[in-house]
Amino acid sequence: MNIGIVYATCAFFCWGLFPLYFHAIGEVPAMEILAHRMLWSLLFLGLVLTARQQWKWLPKVLRNPRVLASFVASALLLTANWFVYIWSVNNGHVIDSSLGYFINPLVNVLLGLLVLKEKLRRGQWIAIGVATSGVLWLTWSAGQVPWIALILGFTFGGYGLLRKTAALAALEGLSLETMLLFPLALVYVVWLTWHGHNTFINTPYDSTRWLLAAAGPITAIPLVMFAAGARKIPMSVLGLLQYLSPTMQALLGVWVFNESFPPARLVGFAIIWSALALYVAEGLWAGQRAK
Repeated sequence: MNIGIVYATCAFFCWGLFPLYFHAIGEVPAMEILAHRMLWSLLFLGLVLTARQQWKWLPKVLRNPRVLASFVASALLLTANWFVYIWSVNNGHVIDSSLGYFINPLVNVLLGLLVLKEKLRRGQWIAIGVATSGVLWLTWSAGQVPWIALILGFTFGGYGLLRKTAALAALEGLSLETMLLFPLALVYVVWLTWHGHNTFINTPYDSTRWLLAAAGPITAIPLVMFAAGARKIPMSVLGLLQYLSPTMQALLGVWVFNESFPPARLVGFAIIWSALALYVAEGLWAGQRAK
């Protein structure tokens, strides 16, 4: 169990530092970063699968249209999540993006109710209600819907739902998703190169090239650590650790990127944090009661 906590903590810690990585390559447009993330991730994952001699699953999957369709859907959701997150970080919305991952666990509960027909306990209903009031407060105080947070929360929630019912484990599933996205990414990068807009080639900074190439391991390694940790620790512990990433991202937004955090936004975040605390406490209480 201890090594599982280490794996999961490392994964969430890496995700919490992602704003620093994307800000370091802020000169690269979000769509181009996304394309490079797909290309280099497939290269890295291919090397890992080859080293582990773990390709036997692929022919069976390619002969199963239903599995392929589910991973096309999850790949599209993951792409939308990545793009909005990269764009938000590079355009000064780190705090808004962190809010998306704060509300994601509650989105998961809601999707479980609507899609998987799971039953919600009274405490979970209250937590969702409190979180909804927090989102409504942020909408009213800002004069606009917090669309970045909502898109990130629901796209990652939908992705998690599809992966929960998927036929492949984390490593194989991510590899298949990147294989499906690879042709689009390659065509886009070739198009950029043809028109002289490929930042990887045109940038005068070698550091930018190395950081773009590092997108592969930076994407894949936390996912692998997360999968390894999730198998070794209870879901209640995993749920508590999950809030490490958005907390780090919000702190980076305030302390490193000097984003505005007025009292009205603080109130909205406090309401949502209260909903999360209620959700976690209710889950721990229900677990102890079941024992």
